[in-house]
Amino acid sequence: MQLTNRSKHVSNKEMTLAERMYLPAIAQGLAITIKHFFQKKPTIQYPEVKRYLGPVFRGHHVLKRDEEGRERCTACGLCAVACPAEAISMVAAERRKGEEELYREEKYAAVYEINMLRCIFCGLCEEACPKQAIYLRHDRFVPVFTERDDVIYGKDKLVEQLDDRYIRTNTDVKATPTEPTLSRAAT
Repeated sequence: MQLTNRSKHVSNKEMTLAERMYLPAIAQGLAITIKHFFQKKPTIQYPEVKRYLGPVFRGHHVLKRDEEGRERCTACGLCAVACPAEAISMVAAERRKGEEELYREEKYAAVYEINMLRCIFCGLCEEACPKQAIYLRHDRFVPVFTERDDVIYGKDKLVEQLDDRYIRTNTDVKATPTEPTLSRAAT
């Protein structure tokens, strides 16, 4: 009776003298080693050369500003509701007179925090935002944490600087020799 169709038939034939001395196996192993010796090295020298992350990589969070430099976030809370890890918390406030150049809408996020230990980088906050205020950058890693106080990202670390604007739509992405060929444009 046969229980599986993956069984192998084993023969008990006598090995030759070369097979008993493992000469064919040693020659085959040396051939593989020599073949790999002359191939291009896949190692990337990390601190100097950074690996291409791809257009769909989800990394560092950023709270976007509009063209006039005002914050886009209206503290609607949809990103916090969509977050499966419950990593986002915010406190809403009303815009006062004279703050029109800081905030786009009547309501804004006075406190916006992301607990990076809880975040699973799923991108659901980005999809839930009706104002396109939060993005996960595809070109930057989240820095390494050295202290427990560094894991809560507030508005000071999240709101984008005007001199370092993040542009999500990049149709000029081209593959370099160290990165794979892209089958679709970055979105």
